[in-house]
Amino acid sequence: MNLNRREFIRLMGLAGAAGLFPRAGFAAGEGDSRIYDVPAFGNARILHFTDCHAQLNPIYFREPNVNLGVGSAYGKAPHLVGAELLKHFGIAGGGIEEHAFTYLNFEEAARTFGKVGGFAHLSTLVKKLRAEYGQGRSLLIDGGDTWQGSGTAYWTRGRDMVEACNLLGVDVMTGHWEFTYLAAEVLDNAGQFKGEFVSQNCKVRETALFDYELADVGDFNEDTGHVFKPYTIREMGDLRIAVVGQSFPYTPIANPQRFIPDWTFGINEEGMQEIVNQARDEENPDGLIVLSHNGMDVDLKMASRVSGIDAIFGGHTHDGMPGATPVSNPGGKTLVTNAGSNGKFLGVMDMDFKGKKLRDFRYRLLPVFSNLLQADTEMSSYIEEVRKPHLAKLQEKLAVAEDLLYRRGNFNGTFDQIICDALRIEGDAQISLSPGFRWGTTVLSGQPITMENVMDQTCITYPETYVREMSGENIKLILEDVADNLFNEDPYYQQGGDMVRLGGLDYSIDPGGEAGQRISDMQLDDGTRIEAAKNYKVAGWATVGSESPGAPVWDVVADYLRREDSARISKLNTPKIKNVTGNPGIA
Repeated sequence: MNLNRREFIRLMGLAGAAGLFPRAGFAAGEGDSRIYDVPAFGNARILHFTDCHAQLNPIYFREPNVNLGVGSAYGKAPHLVGAELLKHFGIAGGGIEEHAFTYLNFEEAARTFGKVGGFAHLSTLVKKLRAEYGQGRSLLIDGGDTWQGSGTAYWTRGRDMVEACNLLGVDVMTGHWEFTYLAAEVLDNAGQFKGEFVSQNCKVRETALFDYELADVGDFNEDTGHVFKPYTIREMGDLRIAVVGQSFPYTPIANPQRFIPDWTFGINEEGMQEIVNQARDEENPDGLIVLSHNGMDVDLKMASRVSGIDAIFGGHTHDGMPGATPVSNPGGKTLVTNAGSNGKFLGVMDMDFKGKKLRDFRYRLLPVFSNLLQADTEMSSYIEEVRKPHLAKLQEKLAVAEDLLYRRGNFNGTFDQIICDALRIEGDAQISLSPGFRWGTTVLSGQPITMENVMDQTCITYPETYVREMSGENIKLILEDVADNLFNEDPYYQQGGDMVRLGGLDYSIDPGGEAGQRISDMQLDDGTRIEAAKNYKVAGWATVGSESPGAPVWDVVADYLRREDSARISKLNTPKIKNVTGNPGIA
């Protein structure tokens, strides 16, 4: 559908968030076509996207209605949803701005405003913003989770996205799900990438340094152990800007270590300070930014403890934050941003550097509406070509969605329930478990569910399913462990995902409770209480430790949907959430 111009102009008039410096909102000229115009400010423009999860084409993506903050994170960005998020950032409710940043009235608004993202539309926006700011004065950075998340990325081992990013003109990137390919494949892809892959916290294990088989590949530094360059210096007009990379710290824990057996990560806060100091002292840049895949809460803590960083451009937790958050530290202040996911947003920060200091800035998080941006011809041709060998499989219609199918949210999503139901029924199990991944696109009710939709939800390099006996005690331990990863008051102990999704099992949770004491009232769908000493038949997928024996999860879900013909949520296994009354992170 065509967008009402006044609605979009309202979006482009978003108020700035309160912060260290004055911030300009979106701008557009009424009565003309400059709806994505961003008035130039300062002397350096940083364009940032992250967590696109290999979505080359426009998609639907519903923002969460549950993103709880506990402890010091209570009531603060990014732990705000719906009307509370709009209020915090000074955004008027209703219309396209509400749709861009919240779950409110999602399905009706999605049918009105259309899909978001798509690399062809993103490319048009990037080219426009770079051209208007001036030759060589902008930088396009990618926060990672780019080579995973779609069928074509899986079948090409991420190479389709490498070439797409080359066409897009990405200058610098870091990673997370990139490391779920084999180490040699990661380095090969990084070598084909025309920009620079940076990571200060990805190193070769000390025990592997002596006989490291990939020592002659890529940017490995034998003296420091860095697999990639920890930082790079980029020329931007008359300026020199340092860009430090920070990969996801918990990669070998959250994902299989067996794919990258010689590599280690970690938050590496001391190493970050050392690299920042080194870059500042040896390179004397005009400014220094960090391209991070920590997750926003971790970035906020790191910004408070590491000095010398002008801004952190973050990812991993998929938080689409309309404003930059200023954080005080011993050396001054650092701006922290997070640019959402699935290619839905492009962050634009115009920075004014003088005397090696950031004096001022303007920040906007631009939603990429495919109905409003003409598709770039070159990128469109590439996408069509790279998808062509897989179209028949991707376009298979498996069933019809009777309900809105989405994933994102702390506790469950309707597409997650479909996956859990498929695992439980196909595996003839009492209970099913599915990881709390934050990627995965949305299907509107009444629309066909295609194989591509299923791949978008399940496409990883360790997709094998399992059916096994688990004791009630072990099931509780799993839930407690994931809950502590999500709700630990110390961000450095959070891994950034959501709660494990369940089929056939209900429970209660107190997010603010003590570790090991958050989960209670576990019972099967029929009301039978879970007994600690009793065994239950459990189906699941995506085991990190070792490969499971079953079929890939997408085949299991596809078989279930083909037989059902329509996807209806008869019961959503969402827990009872305790002690969250008034928390602005839940609606």
